[in-house]
Amino acid sequence: MLRIGIATIAATMLAGAAIAQQPAPAAPPPPDFSKVEIKTTDLGDHMYMLEGQGGNITVAVAGDGIIMVDGEFAPLHDKIKAAISAVSNQPVKYLINTHFHGDHTGGNALFAKDGVAIVAHVNVKNRLAAGTTNWLTGVKTPPAPADALPTKTYTDAYHIRLRGRVADLKHIANAHTDGDTYVWFRTANVLSTGDTFTNGRYPNIDFANGGNIKGMIAATDAYLKIVNDKTRIVPGHGPLGDKAALVEYRKMLVTARDRMAKLVKDGKSEDDVVAAKPFADLDAKWAMNDLAGKNFIRVVYHSLADKNDARTDNRKGAS
Repeated sequence: MLRIGIATIAATMLAGAAIAQQPAPAAPPPPDFSKVEIKTTDLGDHMYMLEGQGGNITVAVAGDGIIMVDGEFAPLHDKIKAAISAVSNQPVKYLINTHFHGDHTGGNALFAKDGVAIVAHVNVKNRLAAGTTNWLTGVKTPPAPADALPTKTYTDAYHIRLRGRVADLKHIANAHTDGDTYVWFRTANVLSTGDTFTNGRYPNIDFANGGNIKGMIAATDAYLKIVNDKTRIVPGHGPLGDKAALVEYRKMLVTARDRMAKLVKDGKSEDDVVAAKPFADLDAKWAMNDLAGKNFIRVVYHSLADKNDARTDNRKGAS
């Protein structure tokens, strides 16, 4: 049986995409999951986006089962299952983790107990098994139990096929983390990006665990090659997106990279660049609060100023 402690959930909230939205370093109290409601958006062609607490979920219904992308937090397992049951009586057969952060993988163990196969990039399994540290906050996430680890891993690309439905999984190296997966449902024209795309807000770039703004931009470039004006894009966080929103997001990332590259070239320290407020004009649209704006400066700085080291893409094989 899965045991969830208050400290673990609080650390998970900080270690995931919420890092740029929480007043750390002190771990905040965990959310009241009893008050969380799951919102369902019909994307057409038996595809759905679920929003609750944590990363957005994609549900793809096939003729003989369901493919689910991300699973939010464990305490929401029953609510998520109820939301899925409201749109289909098919069982969930696959749960894809877009990366290792707990607001996307927290439900792994309970869904695995239901008989669901957990699929992810090999680095997701490695990070979950080893435990991680958030270098901006100092918060440590302990190793995940064995029943929460992905049961199927891949390195570059993978395909999941059910009757009438194909999910194409592709790895983007060193973007949000070193284990990012995007999922392309080609026939439905739906793209699930995980936290490589956060609609209308700055992303977290987990530089301590292989993330880099250059990889984030590479991810948007890959997406823009496959989407069109009718594509529904399920972001890691934020409202349902489209190609126009993705173009604006990429423009912001490129602007941030270019401005920071000049500051780094000029020898500015991390404190120097925070004080300079190089993204002040971007904050009105993209910063959820003052801390989010400062943290984005820091993660972009580390992306460009840090030397390559053991934090980069660290594969150990697939299963």
